[in-house]
Amino acid sequence: MFVVDDDPSVRRALTRLLNAAGYQTEDFASAEDFLAHGRFDTPGCILLDVRMPGLNGLELQQALATADCQLPIVFITGHGDIPMTVRAMKAGAADFLPKPCDAEELLKIIAQALNKSQREQNERTEIVEIRRRLSNLTPREHEVLCHVVAGQLNKQIAADLGIAEKTIKIHRARVMEKMGTRSLAELVGMVARIGISASQGASTRKL
Repeated sequence: MFVVDDDPSVRRALTRLLNAAGYQTEDFASAEDFLAHGRFDTPGCILLDVRMPGLNGLELQQALATADCQLPIVFITGHGDIPMTVRAMKAGAADFLPKPCDAEELLKIIAQALNKSQREQNERTEIVEIRRRLSNLTPREHEVLCHVVAGQLNKQIAADLGIAEKTIKIHRARVMEKMGTRSLAELVGMVARIGISASQGASTRKL
């Protein structure tokens, strides 16, 4: 957990609350300090003030997005307004709370943000793994994969590619093995997550 606020009393209060709830917490007096010393590659959540000297909270949010930081942000401010709230939420903030905020509500929002962040991180990890497996396919195996997800039978693929059906069977088995799938439905679902669809397979068939 990260607390970014220029008010030391706010940082102390939030740190005590978070520590009591079982969270490990680091606090920063400015957005610049957080950018210099914060760790963006660990699961967590940022409690962020909006109005701070130097880089403000909304500017830090933008900087983190540019750096592809996926940590959820909960804004806590004593100077919020509707346009500011809308801007923060449109940019992906988990929530926008006024100071002082209810401790129970804050902890509930943090838990929800962390759960969502963990699900998204798991999804990104799975996508990276699918792409890694896909990169292990030979060009011919990738070609066969596209035809398979288009719903073609081995005989049809063989005719389209101009090679023997038994060769297609070998390529298909290797695709299933390298992709770590046990069924056609599982294979189709897996590659659809990275944008390879039946329609793309059909387009490949027509080339």
